[in-house]
Amino acid sequence: MNANTTTPSAASAMATAERVLPQSAPAVALRDVRKVHGQGDAAVVALDGISVALSPGSFTAIMGPSGSGKSTFLHVAAGLDRPTSGTVTLGDTDLARLSERRLTILRRERIGFVFQAFNLMPSLTVTQNIALPLRLDGRRPRRSEVREVAARVGLEKRLRHRPSQLSGGQQQRVAIARALVTQPEVVFADEPTGALDTQTGRGVLALLREVVDGDGHTVVMVTHDPQAAAYADRVILLADGRLAGMLDAPSADQVAEQLAHLGS
Repeated sequence: MNANTTTPSAASAMATAERVLPQSAPAVALRDVRKVHGQGDAAVVALDGISVALSPGSFTAIMGPSGSGKSTFLHVAAGLDRPTSGTVTLGDTDLARLSERRLTILRRERIGFVFQAFNLMPSLTVTQNIALPLRLDGRRPRRSEVREVAARVGLEKRLRHRPSQLSGGQQQRVAIARALVTQPEVVFADEPTGALDTQTGRGVLALLREVVDGDGHTVVMVTHDPQAAAYADRVILLADGRLAGMLDAPSADQVAEQLAHLGS
């Protein structure tokens, strides 16, 4: 599969992003987003004028050197943190217009999260961990919907197990099932294979790929691993808080080359 590779300078990258915006409403869009931590002489610019749109049903990997703004990008895009300026939209919803309460409800109902450390409740079974977002939303989970999503990630025979009785890969699959049980519009994954061995990580990445191809979810993943990024439709490269380039249909070698160019 041939890749269309762009490596624009930081100054021209935003213009490139605007040219490739999809015609339909994006699943997630950042418009001239700036995020500054601290004030005065201690201020650190984590994101500096990011404009990008992510298509529904796409798999995007966010990459860049240490300190490039990857985690901040994910947190702002997912509504976990508010930008200093600029706008972030989920579908047709402007997150800046929401109160903290409404933003919490939106995250619970329309967004799924997968983290490197799994973040499972050790005292709960697989069934209870998967159902937790529904219970936090005040809904009584149906056994059938929990079983269905557990089967989707290959855990239908582990429903009564607790996290300590599972392998790392199985725990991450529980985390993915938990993220999918609310049928979110977007799943945000922060280094989802970072705590896994190579083979187990590939299984998790294949599952995320199937979440996009089979279920039509949008997945946004932060990763440092070029092999992981090769599962995505597009890689967005950040450097010093700015958009530094994009790779469409990326290969691991192309990603590694561009990361080396950025000085990672």
